Amino acid sequence: MRLPGVFPLDQTMKEASDTSPSRRQVLRLAAMATACAISAKASNAEVLSRETNSAHVPTDGVSTFESVWQTVRDQFYDARHNGLDWLAIRERYLPDVERATSQDSVARVINTMLSELHASHTRFYTPDEPEYYQLADIFVGALRRRGLQRAFPDGRISYPGIGIISGFEAAGRNTITGVIDGTPAQQAGLRAGDEIIAADGTAFEPIGSFRGKVGKSVVLEVRRGASVVQIPVMPVDLEPTRMFLRGLESSARVIESNGRRIGYVHVWCYAGYIYQRALEHLLSQGALKDADALIWDLRDGWGGAQPEYLDLFNARSPTMQVTDQSGTTAFVNVKWRKPVAMLINGGTRSGKEVLAYGFKKYRLGELIGTRTEGAVLAATAFLIGSGLLLLAVEDVRVDGERRARRFYSASANREAEQTMAAFVHAFHRWPR
Repeated sequence: MRLPGVFPLDQTMKEASDTSPSRRQVLRLAAMATACAISAKASNAEVLSRETNSAHVPTDGVSTFESVWQTVRDQFYDARHNGLDWLAIRERYLPDVERATSQDSVARVINTMLSELHASHTRFYTPDEPEYYQLADIFVGALRRRGLQRAFPDGRISYPGIGIISGFEAAGRNTITGVIDGTPAQQAGLRAGDEIIAADGTAFEPIGSFRGKVGKSVVLEVRRGASVVQIPVMPVDLEPTRMFLRGLESSARVIESNGRRIGYVHVWCYAGYIYQRALEHLLSQGALKDADALIWDLRDGWGGAQPEYLDLFNARSPTMQVTDQSGTTAFVNVKWRKPVAMLINGGTRSGKEVLAYGFKKYRLGELIGTRTEGAVLAATAFLIGSGLLLLAVEDVRVDGERRARRFYSASANREAEQTMAAFVHAFHRWPR
């Protein structure tokens, strides 16, 4: 399975009826809706591997390194490896792997080597990272042919967690960048921007802090602004696809203001048509069907979206409603013909960036936020040793062009926590 622009790929002019609110009204209401519905977000940071306290010397460290190196040699999308002497790269990093004293230190060496390729969708993950399980679930079809049963004997992919997106900054701080709707983290009141210092009195680890504690209370020590607070949370066994799907559905809400109804929905992961179907259901029959306008949040999480998803906003194509003998009704070719704004930030990557590009180019609505990451390559996954290698295996051009890093800019260059200001900025730009 290869997902163009994964993360992990994911036009027409939108027509508004005479009864739809004006753009000016939409943005004014959207700003208020955003303030109510969306938490502030901390600066996006690259996730860094950490050295653990484990004294275990990984006997398969060298073989894992060799397998990763060979897979990159044979499968990386650029046969010239972006101008690197790949054999020389091996010789340079092999001594570091031979000196490694833990699984995490092996991963650190491998990821330092991979970083020399300067390619998105290319990283080695360990079972101590939520991304390991999330990517295994996203690429489950391909991994069934690549040793999935060895890593997950019962075929079920899950991990103990609370439903946050976080990353270790260079200073070693673990900062929450997203709280997935409908998860224990949201229920406990955790917020984007919180720094998790400890769990039950010991240093916080994204997976390790919750192992063996599913269904039990774990007390997190959290730095929030200038204060440090204790927040109890109950971890659960998370299945990634179900978590992201529930997150999408749970995020859907309508905020009423001045007689108008603004809908909001956050698509945390777009790696599969299941998420698009869920969105279409919300818009045609679910919580958002009576909204006057839509805020479509594509910040953070995984990509994987296909360009055709933008056809949801093609006002020139009909929608059918079909009803069977039992009275069950379904909609075919769902369309949204009301005003829409898309939210993006530096965590909007890959297939979601293709959507952002098309959304802006074909003027489907207002694009709000910061520049996206600029990570559009086609990737697949390999289970190697005790870890998972995500590898860019195909180049991607959008409308015939190869896009550079951080390439789709929004209409307002604002940080994510200034989304409301971005709406106001856009409001003044639109015709009155």
